Amino acid sequence: MKVCEAPSDVTRCAGWAGYGYCASHSRFYWGLRLFLVCTPTGMPITWALASPKIDEREVLAAMLDREPGLTAERPGLLLIADKGFASKEFEADLAFQGAELLRPFFKREKRRKGESLLKSVRQLIESVNDTLKGQLDLEHHGGRTFEGVAVRVAQRILAMASAIWHDHKTGQPVLRSLTAFDH
Repeated sequence: MKVCEAPSDVTRCAGWAGYGYCASHSRFYWGLRLFLVCTPTGMPITWALASPKIDEREVLAAMLDREPGLTAERPGLLLIADKGFASKEFEADLAFQGAELLRPFFKREKRRKGESLLKSVRQLIESVNDTLKGQLDLEHHGGRTFEGVAVRVAQRILAMASAIWHDHKTGQPVLRSLTAFDH
């Protein structure tokens, strides 16, 4: 997910941000990419901002290295990702940490175990992205430096986590509904 794209920010975010390609919108953008690890309800567990030039496998590996308890305390952890995370070496590293990767298969590969679950999960992922972009205005944060962008992204992730926690504690049927906080 892109989080910064104003060309005027080029000098202030230089070294952190960069040009990337958004396949879902079929266009290039300037900014940072947001990587999220969430529970099935959309509760954020950990996140990172990275230049779009950095390989997404490297970013996820760094996130898991920074939070070793994420895999160590959850044996059999299932990480669901897109095709960009494909790599035998990456999957072997995850397996060594006790985690398994579920992702779509490439045409040159045989079907992967659990792939039938991906369609419904993809909808969940897009719903989390929509909550951050739509209701929490993630892409229009107003940050002009890396620190400013990071703080504003953190505010939105914390707001979403707070809403999910509150909805869970009050027994709401939909855990990621921000409607009660939106008016």
